[in-house]
Amino acid sequence: MYDIAILGGGPGGYAAALYAHNFGLDVALVSDEPPGGTCLHRGCIPAKQWLHIAEVFSTVRHASDFGVVTTEPKLDWEAALARKNRTVDALVRGLGGLLRQRGVEVVTGTGRLDGPNRIVVDAQEGSRTVEATKVILATGSYARTIPGYDIDGERIVTSDHALDWTSQPERVAIIGGGVIGCEFASLLVDLGSEVYVYELMDQLLPGSDTEAAKALERFLDRRGVVIRTGVEVGEPRRTDGGIVVPAGEETQQVDVVLVAVGRGPRTEGIGLETTKVETDRGFVQVDLTTMETAEPGVYAVGDIVAGTPQLAHAGFAEAIAAVTHIATGRPAPVDYRAIPRVTYTHPEVAEVGLTEAQARSAGYDVVVTKHAFNGVGRAIIIGQNQGFAKVIAEKDGPILGAAVVGPQAGEMIHELMYSVGWEALPEEAAAFVHAHPTLSEAIGETLLSASGKSLH
Repeated sequence: MYDIAILGGGPGGYAAALYAHNFGLDVALVSDEPPGGTCLHRGCIPAKQWLHIAEVFSTVRHASDFGVVTTEPKLDWEAALARKNRTVDALVRGLGGLLRQRGVEVVTGTGRLDGPNRIVVDAQEGSRTVEATKVILATGSYARTIPGYDIDGERIVTSDHALDWTSQPERVAIIGGGVIGCEFASLLVDLGSEVYVYELMDQLLPGSDTEAAKALERFLDRRGVVIRTGVEVGEPRRTDGGIVVPAGEETQQVDVVLVAVGRGPRTEGIGLETTKVETDRGFVQVDLTTMETAEPGVYAVGDIVAGTPQLAHAGFAEAIAAVTHIATGRPAPVDYRAIPRVTYTHPEVAEVGLTEAQARSAGYDVVVTKHAFNGVGRAIIIGQNQGFAKVIAEKDGPILGAAVVGPQAGEMIHELMYSVGWEALPEEAAAFVHAHPTLSEAIGETLLSASGKSLH
């Protein structure tokens, strides 16, 4: 009998297994693949490796802007794919070693609940039952599709397949302009593909700060991405030359369609019916102060949790909350207000806290300040002076949210994460000095403006 049995080896699952070591708990981790989940095998890590490859390619291509003479770069797709695979393999091996070091027993096979304290595992060597005092569900998510777009892995694909393309597609239609769709649009256009993005909502990155999303749309458009928002695609038609995608009154022939319309919870067939666990459209309902489900002793974390962001780092935080409650009986709730959200396009888009629209809708008297990167010395030096930093604050009150569109936005947003999480007043945050010349000076300047005492 284990102290904790975890079903699912993604960020939420393996983080829970690792964190339990702090309390001396005996843990079994059930996973149908080497631990790492979608994020490590088919999501965050391989996608960001491809994005960095595109950044390197683009940097070399524009080297002459800095007086560096090079020949026209050529992408060796096979070598780039091998680089991605080496990165993933190294991290998978490292994670496996860390789990062994922490004394976690990894049980490889397909698991399903058989009551609240039992997981039945089907493996190549036969069936096995894992019993535990507490169970954590962390089965992750799958790529959704839409009617008419049956995934075949070749002409109509999801991000799972696109990360392993054996050659570069010349023409790609991306259905969905969310984070995944925009990231693929950015990297593919930088590598020279023709890219068409179709989004049903009236902006890219639905739910994000409207100003930030519109800025990203402009930057992608300038680089050659054809973007159609507020449009619904019709059923595709296969031809000898590829696939024809109808969208509104237009049609576009492409070589491949990438469906990027979000991710659904992987909860079907995991035995929830043998427990009191409650779901909403497949997502597991939990007490967000503890991550415990309606079945006492059964917890859920990560992409399957109802109402929380499908982000790897949110899964990490939820795992810590669940294990802390199991080990101590005390709640340690996640502060979802202060969880950063990053889109790793070129330039990057990063946000934390409330968007401007959300803050106004919540009834706050909002004060918005911005500072553009086109006046930031470091941004000009590196030739990436697009975008802005934006702070949303309550009038005579704390910082409610922020957005950064620009180079290394995903790194810089964490400064504003602390401001939102600690409910800092703009004048408090503005009192700290930023090194010059740095990209983060854009944030410092924005905070100074928010405090009513702008500099530049």
